[in-house]
Amino acid sequence: MSDSSWLGMVVALSRAILHDRTTRRKWLGTAAFLMLGLFALGLWGIAGWLADSPLRFGLWWLGVACWTLVVLLFSLYDAMAAIREERDKMK
Repeated sequence: MSDSSWLGMVVALSRAILHDRTTRRKWLGTAAFLMLGLFALGLWGIAGWLADSPLRFGLWWLGVACWTLVVLLFSLYDAMAAIREERDKMK
């Protein structure tokens, strides 16, 4: 598959997810649940394994922080889109 067709599929999927409020909320809920799972896994599931190496520890929590930032930005987008949708309904 060429890069341009792959990119086109990603853009189309993103538009489909971001356009519909119900789909957007399902994806946001899944992303938030995954974030909580990553926190729990890091705190209890693999804490000993992470404690063995400072590099491993730092990379794990950097990844979790990045994922948390993605969820935060996605929720901010959802809030702004919901406000815009409600304003459009009132006009």
